[in-house]
Amino acid sequence: MSEYAVVVVEPETPGNVGTIARSMKNFGLYDLKLVDPPEIGEGTEAYGFAGHAREDVLPNADSVTFDEVVERYHTVGFTGITGEDATSHTRFPYTTPAELRDDLATVEADTALVFGRESRGLNNDELARLDQVASIPANPEYPVLNLGQAATVTLYELRELFLDDTHLPDREHERATEAEIERLYEQFERYLDAVEPRDHVRARAGRLLRRLVGRAHPTDRETTTLTGLFRKTADRWNVVDDGAEGDESDGSDAGSGDDEAA
Repeated sequence: MSEYAVVVVEPETPGNVGTIARSMKNFGLYDLKLVDPPEIGEGTEAYGFAGHAREDVLPNADSVTFDEVVERYHTVGFTGITGEDATSHTRFPYTTPAELRDDLATVEADTALVFGRESRGLNNDELARLDQVASIPANPEYPVLNLGQAATVTLYELRELFLDDTHLPDREHERATEAEIERLYEQFERYLDAVEPRDHVRARAGRLLRRLVGRAHPTDRETTTLTGLFRKTADRWNVVDDGAEGDESDGSDAGSGDDEAA
């Protein structure tokens, strides 16, 4: 598995070193290397900005030379301004962080993500020695980002290279069964019978709900709660429910919330 390091060349502000360390820990990186850094000992601004990264990332930061980084790693340099085209190759071609993520995912190589100074970034001589150049797309009227911000945006875009599925939040959910969703539609129809006398309006509302639910992919709990609310509303309007048997559980999750909404 490829290893990744973040390298900051001659950082001028300890606070930015701390910010970068914090962003590294946020997105699963721990190897911080500094070229000619300022004082970043305990009690400095670096530790004040580092958050929980003061426990591991910052105290374990290595001081290295630029030459050592170039010799040891596949290198990607980050620059705010490209200013060149296909006729020159110091800052062109460049990739965005999102494109870089897809590119690095296919390569087995230890990689250093190299950031420059706050005041002037990486110079052309340094960029010429690096393997790739990346830049964050920004407003052309003001494309230069703060060093800490640039590192944070970059590491966020690359996070899937550092964090496996066990560390990433589970964004998937199970959709309610078709039977549960059909019960929702049935109770919504009872509700419409109670509040809307016009056939064409009820029909249109039924179609709209189906389209909405079809896009939303509701969970069991969401479907059960809505079903219960529509059922209780229709019950209070004394609308006959031919299929009421077996629907008692539909309102279980609505609970006291139904009474508050009433």
